[in-house]
Amino acid sequence: MSVNTIALNSRMSHFDDHASVWLFGYGSIIFKADFPYLERRPAQITGWTRRFWQGSHDHRGTAQAPGRVVTLVAQADAVCAGMAYLITPEVFAHLDHREKNGYLRVVTPIDFNDGQRAEGLIYIAADDNEAFAGPASEQEIALQIARAVGPSGPNSEYLLKLAQALRELGADDPHVFTIERHLLPLLPPPAQMTHATPSSVHPN
Repeated sequence: MSVNTIALNSRMSHFDDHASVWLFGYGSIIFKADFPYLERRPAQITGWTRRFWQGSHDHRGTAQAPGRVVTLVAQADAVCAGMAYLITPEVFAHLDHREKNGYLRVVTPIDFNDGQRAEGLIYIAADDNEAFAGPASEQEIALQIARAVGPSGPNSEYLLKLAQALRELGADDPHVFTIERHLLPLLPPPAQMTHATPSSVHPN
């Protein structure tokens, strides 16, 4: 599948007759909502796990030196915590452009912390897209993230902001926090001083 998914996503008509739609964010959408929304609520989805397995050639890296960002990988017993945003369909054009590097819209049930459930959508970069980086150890991922920089900034900033956002949600994500632990010693001192290690700030 082509890296640029704007055209593919524009053909999705599932929510065309909806006045509003729930969007589930599990990566940068948690901490960078650069789009209008009607409501925001902590939420989770079941059957998916968050992994730094997607290459980033457009935001947190370049074609010559891609970074790594998160996508979702199917796992039957997994629960992925994130943030849900109630948006209007007019926002899709912006999101499709933002997530154009291999991500497709997928319909999914979204569970809210108060026990309510709603149908919504997520953007997922599957393993058949050209930018898919694939599995690697958390240490290898941290090394790649430490070196990568793109138009949206250092790849390390993405990882650190995501880790902090997950802590603020009270979410436990060993994959993300292990990468963070390997990454921090690789960064200049200011980054180490302003981001505490997972063990010192993780909620009880």
